[in-house]
Amino acid sequence: MRLIDSHCHLDGFSRRGELAGVIERAAAAGVREMIAIGTDRDDWDLNRQLSQAHPGVVHYTVGLHPCSVKEDWESAVSLIDGFWDGQGGSPAALGECGLDRYHLPRENPAAAETIFGWQRAAFARQLELARRRGCPVVVHSRQAFGECVEMIDASGVDWTRVVFHCFSEGPAEMAELNRRGGRGSFTGILTYKNADSVRAAALKQGLDRFMVETDAPYLAPMPHRGKPNEPGWVRLTADFAAGLFGISPEELAAAATANTRAFFRIA
Repeated sequence: MRLIDSHCHLDGFSRRGELAGVIERAAAAGVREMIAIGTDRDDWDLNRQLSQAHPGVVHYTVGLHPCSVKEDWESAVSLIDGFWDGQGGSPAALGECGLDRYHLPRENPAAAETIFGWQRAAFARQLELARRRGCPVVVHSRQAFGECVEMIDASGVDWTRVVFHCFSEGPAEMAELNRRGGRGSFTGILTYKNADSVRAAALKQGLDRFMVETDAPYLAPMPHRGKPNEPGWVRLTADFAAGLFGISPEELAAAATANTRAFFRIA
């Protein structure tokens, strides 16, 4: 069995000297590849270096996460395009980028709207870059699903190259993505007792676009909920999903891996 963790954050493991063990445990669980997701300037170069140090195992992306958007967002976004032209291999995707209302300062509505305006501008600029490059886009959307969809519609980005990572909406929202050609990918939330709507969304999408991720070190699947997550535990979410779809773990892993390879164009 082979699986790809389609979305994880490896910078913390690397800085603490833990990455070798993380990769070893992942391989033992059948997770032979992982995509290290970019969020800000402080992890872009590191993720590229990790992909060079672990060829065929670690792939990387570059993007400005909405929670990393500050007043100087333009200077950060201006650096993204160069990763496609530089040395060391191109990113597998642009992202994660998007919109996040959940983490805005609730105690200061004016500041929240200012920050959200920066988020929208940074997302628009990254969508324009993705449209020009024709690359996949990894979208972060929290309490901003409709606004993200609206902006992607307006951008001209090819929806078949769009994934809403850590999908936590319901089947109606999934239908909106799939109708446009987009998809969602699923974390350990799929295994949580109170996540009926997320499971319904996975079934609504079906196997032909299904992808699985950890979002490590966050959102560990059952029975490890609340603990620091790591890429090897994507196997637990995949095995749970196999039961949800009524197929064997091997069939689920084969479908999810093929979908991930096709979406990110990983050979």
